[in-house]
Amino acid sequence: MKINVIKKSSILFLPLLLLMALSACEKKYQAPDHYSVDLFKDERQEGKAYIMNEEECFDGSELVIASSNVKLADSSKGRGKTFFLYKVRSGKVLKTVRDSVAEYPFMFLSHQRLKLKTDSMYLYLKKLEGYRFIAAERNLKYEWLKAAPVYSVKKDK
Repeated sequence: MKINVIKKSSILFLPLLLLMALSACEKKYQAPDHYSVDLFKDERQEGKAYIMNEEECFDGSELVIASSNVKLADSSKGRGKTFFLYKVRSGKVLKTVRDSVAEYPFMFLSHQRLKLKTDSMYLYLKKLEGYRFIAAERNLKYEWLKAAPVYSVKKDK
């Protein structure tokens, strides 16, 4: 009879012991950050935007002009996306895919404020996409190539 009581108590105690053992186990599979592998860690540069070199800018543009007569004409701040309108009064066309002649003065749109040079600089432009209403009102056809900085025209020696 004593043996029978021990068997019954061990049968009740064994599942309780298993339940305690399973609840005490640490579950490492629930932390996916611990096992993640960054495949592009060498290519990522936090906080730095890609800036094209002069050759990439020239190849990516539909219209390239060398001009020293560029001024900020207008800008939009407040509602919607910020953009800047620049006016080009004169210049020399270096590359074009559409027209062979650019009619001066004309305006173009830029999504960032450009650091204009006092001497002659290259303007890297592409066909304007979007902005239908302001394009019709201001007769805009071109916008600044997005990743292009302002390059000065270097004098050949």
